[in-house]
Amino acid sequence: MRYAVPGLRHVALAAMLALAASGASAGLFDDDEARRAILDLRNRLQALEDGSKAQNEQTSQLRRSLLELNGQIEALRTELAKTRGQNEQLARDVAELQRGQKDLQQGVDTRLRKMEPQKVSVDGREFMADPEEKRQFDEAMGVLRGGDFAAAAGAYGGFLQRYPGSGYADSARFWLGNAQYGKRDYKGAITTFRSFVAAAPEHPRAPEALLALANCQIELKDTKSARRTLDEVLKTYPKSEAAQAAKERLATLKQG
Repeated sequence: MRYAVPGLRHVALAAMLALAASGASAGLFDDDEARRAILDLRNRLQALEDGSKAQNEQTSQLRRSLLELNGQIEALRTELAKTRGQNEQLARDVAELQRGQKDLQQGVDTRLRKMEPQKVSVDGREFMADPEEKRQFDEAMGVLRGGDFAAAAGAYGGFLQRYPGSGYADSARFWLGNAQYGKRDYKGAITTFRSFVAAAPEHPRAPEALLALANCQIELKDTKSARRTLDEVLKTYPKSEAAQAAKERLATLKQG
């Protein structure tokens, strides 16, 4: 925008003409005074023009400053939007990381719980067992129930070698004897049942073990030993169900 002084030159020219006319008609001013008056008017005119130019330059400078300021404001807005976007992304990343850490911790806790000993109950006895220990024993039981006596014998034998002090050991030994009996390894079964009764005479299955031992002796035609074993059942566990079965078996052997 330019600011001009309206009719500036026209005003100065009119003043000069008035002075000239006045000098010509009245003769009041000489040439020197007229020249001074003209020079004074020219100086005033120049001053006005210089002031107008300076004002125009200031206006232009102000306009440029405003444009630069607007540019800086837009740049700041852009940077602010970018920073806001980065902060939002950072917040999402942090949230995702926290979820990942939580999932990882839960996974670790789950794995640790799977590895922690747990209370189990077998044959009326409660004890602590490792998850893998329990898994192997249950697996061996599953094989035995499936009728694969040879595989079951191998599973129980391996279990006892790996966990000789396990709370499952007595029960594993009892079922090992049954697996050996099932695959007709009567001598091996006799050894296992005798070992079981000697190690755990108070075990709930001890009477059954002695009765099964007598059955193995009968299968081997060792009737004399079978009778002694059946008598042992009657004397040691007279109130057990095995004792009733032993009494019936003794009667059968005597008749034979």
